[in-house]
Amino acid sequence: MTSLPRPVLPPEELRPESRLIHSGIQRTQFGENTEALFLTQSFVYDTAEQSEARFAGKDDGYIYSRFSNPTTAMFEARIAAVEGAEACRATATGMAAVTSSLLCFLKAGDHVLSAAELFGSCRYVIEELLPRFGIQTTLVKGTDLSEWEKNVRPNTKAFFLESPTNPTLDILDIAAIAKLSKKAGAKLIVDNVFATPMLQSPLQLGADIVVYSATKHIDGQGRCLGGAILSSQQFVMDHLHTFMRQTGPSISPFNAWVLLKGMETLQIRIERAQENAGKLADFLAAEKKITRVLYPARKDHPQHALAMKQMRGGSTLLSFEVEGGKAAAFRFANALRLIRISNNLGDVKSLITHPATTTHQRFTPEARAQMGIGDGLLRVSAGLEHADDLIDDLKRGLKAV
Repeated sequence: MTSLPRPVLPPEELRPESRLIHSGIQRTQFGENTEALFLTQSFVYDTAEQSEARFAGKDDGYIYSRFSNPTTAMFEARIAAVEGAEACRATATGMAAVTSSLLCFLKAGDHVLSAAELFGSCRYVIEELLPRFGIQTTLVKGTDLSEWEKNVRPNTKAFFLESPTNPTLDILDIAAIAKLSKKAGAKLIVDNVFATPMLQSPLQLGADIVVYSATKHIDGQGRCLGGAILSSQQFVMDHLHTFMRQTGPSISPFNAWVLLKGMETLQIRIERAQENAGKLADFLAAEKKITRVLYPARKDHPQHALAMKQMRGGSTLLSFEVEGGKAAAFRFANALRLIRISNNLGDVKSLITHPATTTHQRFTPEARAQMGIGDGLLRVSAGLEHADDLIDDLKRGLKAV
């Protein structure tokens, strides 16, 4: 005989570390400890009347996994509890989250104001995709508040930014930009991937919408793709829910289950990776072959004071410039034996990439220069290895340079 288990404590009664483990759980009558994985495309109904009620929105049961799924719902509830958001919708990828967060409410004739310093795919969406649908866009220097203010138009409906930026780790003043967006009657969308919900809370700083590539830190082990959009319940119901239901950028229930398990260890992974990133940044800053190191928690970072004001740490990412340009950067990366070459980030394994030839390769040299991406720039995502082993590996790279 089975019975329904005791309900989990509500998120507001738990601290963030506990929310990462217990929020959103929907146990079945079997009382399973780990979250159940519902690998089903559709659901059945007791009666035709129940089916009618669900499609009419009068019964909150499940219909089809493109619309909603119990495993997906658990992931959405958990990340919403950690982020402090009213609602969440999970997507197939991080870029699906970015694109859906914009297209679900924008229309031809609207204007989007965005920081120019973006991940290559995000900038493609802003700079090339949106204009195809008659949505006007303007790119500004994200750290210059006057640029944001003077480029607002009467038809500006959205502000978009990432902070820290990819790959130069610029810090944008989210609270100040949020005030400008509210004055303009626009929604501020923040890509919070580099900070994670552990190190920065954009909604508390005034943002309206937060997006994630859950592929990165939230999974954290290079296993699957996923994304998330977090916002008010009203935004989800007025715009996002119908858009996702009809266009289908939905996450696989299996991937949602993997991400649920990843969230359980997110806090301790971020703490360790961030500690390693700081040690690597300090080591590289003392090396003559490195012309600059970019890490928000270091006092020599251009926006260090702002980073420490709006973040709870310095990120798990760091970037640095190798003297000698692309050839030297390639020799550095090729000499490494522990840190692997990959364009991913937020993994338990330390990874390195050359942005100018990977994530930002589609831009002209002039555009990359405007974003601060030189041919000698390398980006490292610190993993969970012993810091001394990582430093020894960096020494191999330096020796090759």
